[in-house]
Amino acid sequence: MKNKTSVVPREGEAQPSRCPDNSAFKQQRLPAWKPQLTIGSVLSSFFLTGAFCLTVGVCLVLSANSVREVQIDYSDKCSNCSKLRENSSNWNKECHCSINFTLKEDILGDVFMYYGLQNFYQNHRRYVKSRSDAQLLGRNVNIQRSYCAPFSTYRNGTPMAPCGAIANSMFNDTIDLFYNYNSSMIQVPLLKTGNSWWTDKNVKFRNPESSNLSAAFAGTARPPYWQKPAYLLDEEDERNNGYVNDDFIIWMRVSAFATFRNLYRRLRRVRRFAEGLPAGNYTFRISYNFPVTKFKGRKHVILSTVVWSGGSNPFLGIAYLVSGTAATLAGFVITAIHLKLRKKKTYFQKQ
Repeated sequence: MKNKTSVVPREGEAQPSRCPDNSAFKQQRLPAWKPQLTIGSVLSSFFLTGAFCLTVGVCLVLSANSVREVQIDYSDKCSNCSKLRENSSNWNKECHCSINFTLKEDILGDVFMYYGLQNFYQNHRRYVKSRSDAQLLGRNVNIQRSYCAPFSTYRNGTPMAPCGAIANSMFNDTIDLFYNYNSSMIQVPLLKTGNSWWTDKNVKFRNPESSNLSAAFAGTARPPYWQKPAYLLDEEDERNNGYVNDDFIIWMRVSAFATFRNLYRRLRRVRRFAEGLPAGNYTFRISYNFPVTKFKGRKHVILSTVVWSGGSNPFLGIAYLVSGTAATLAGFVITAIHLKLRKKKTYFQKQ
């Protein structure tokens, strides 16, 4: 075994230094701002923060309360259709119901129609992953290698288009709005396109490249719970078919909560409805297709306006109010503690 020898520096030789370089950075001599916290600066920061949050919170709450909204639960009002849909063998049978309601005041401005679901959990991990983004981009992919199973192929090997549990459970009720004017029914014009996000419509979803959309989907089949193939989702507008259908795109953006609403239609402000929805009697005509009884869910249809802060959701305003109140109370507590300690300091100095 070899002996280890250490190198001993000779006399007169300088040993290598372990000290860092004599620079401003390595010697920590860079200019820095060192705030001196005083009672005045601390209290002013707490009170100013509280005043700011309270002001913003009040504005947001008042803005949310100014939203005009009509919400109707039609789960029980269409009970006959609900019972029909619980039997999967009746998937090809149509069922319609009508719901009457009255607007006591005009709803001016842009009006949006939403459908709402309650107790429908879209945030389950397997449900969220059950899709093929490559297929939704119009690519020719092997979906058996995706996370779409068991909604990927049929027993005969025919692939589903689109595949996955999200697409298969797409909301497919059809809702039309009618205005009762002088004993006549006037259909309210609604826009079914332009409702999805621009990035979803133009980046994340694309149809397969083909001159004929039905030919592009040849060799595929619709999901089991769909009544139409993807290329016939909108028979009135050919550009709103396939993977770029607005209703389909909006549904594919899953919700984080069990109770949610999705944008369904927008009011087309023309003729009698140029200023919005006038007061009067209205009727929702609903083609009932989406069953909710088995998972104890509820369905709603909502008419709502929007303001600069969004829709009728006071959560952000309440959060600002709570934060502002906490900051203000903290400021008063610090003030009380400071005054108490200052009195004790003055007392001991006199002694």
